[in-house]
Amino acid sequence: MRLIRFAAAYGPRLGLVEESGAAAEQGQNILDFSQALQVFSVARAANDAPFYRDCLELAEAGLLGADKALQVLAFVKEHALRPGLLLKEKPRLLSPIARPPKIIALGLNYARHAQETGRKPPASPIIFGKASTAVIGPEEPVVYKAELGRVDPEVELGVVIARKAKEISIERAMEYIGGYTVVNDVTAREMQSQDVGNHLPWYRSKGIDTFCPLGPAIVLADEIKEPGNLNLEMRVNGEVRQRANTSQLIFGIPFLIHYISKFITLEPGDIIATGTPEGIAPVKPGDMMEAWVEGIGTLRNPVVEG
Repeated sequence: MRLIRFAAAYGPRLGLVEESGAAAEQGQNILDFSQALQVFSVARAANDAPFYRDCLELAEAGLLGADKALQVLAFVKEHALRPGLLLKEKPRLLSPIARPPKIIALGLNYARHAQETGRKPPASPIIFGKASTAVIGPEEPVVYKAELGRVDPEVELGVVIARKAKEISIERAMEYIGGYTVVNDVTAREMQSQDVGNHLPWYRSKGIDTFCPLGPAIVLADEIKEPGNLNLEMRVNGEVRQRANTSQLIFGIPFLIHYISKFITLEPGDIIATGTPEGIAPVKPGDMMEAWVEGIGTLRNPVVEG
């Protein structure tokens, strides 16, 4: 199952996509999960219940997981509510989390990407942050400013944290994952090179407004049994630029959660962008970027001049 966030007349809502694969990407069989969860909660608690509009709110309430989704679906079926909750047309998707508390990204986490940048694969994870204000959703434009020079898209698997994680062991790390999404780690490459040369952090070049497309959905953790074996691609104007498999990650997902949580407390709704493979190349206004991860879908974003 997967969760989406979509635009509606009275503000954003959450949708639960019952299908997978091509049907999911075409927007088929989507339930209004915001409404379904509220009705379910009122029926169970016999009082008012929150109306959730963002996957962050679900995560903070401890509801980002397959168990709750299955309970809601069973309730909907039992009370024959599905026809009234089913969306009548394909919705306009938004980023599943509008403002993640933290976006923790990995640098040089594929060996061949390290090689193409002229560096050695790191001995320990290189972590940096992206600004939450850089997040945009599917089909929203990435704004290119001429003074930035070269700007590159980077396809990455995003890990969505479901509950507070501090000093977590490798063995228990997967228990803290709520789901997975696609991240396009757009980078102002010349600015990044300048900052690296001056021994400065990467935050400036990575955190520019619109430089973190996110989506198109959060696929709940139970649906992706092996996140360490997913194909991913970046296509620009239909041409494949990047192609790899998450089995090629230098530092795998359980180790990353273990390592990061030793120093930084992970919270519900945080996103770990696990790194990008080789094949980085610039984009320009008029280009269409398509970041794809197996089992999750395609995140499309145009580049426009700003």
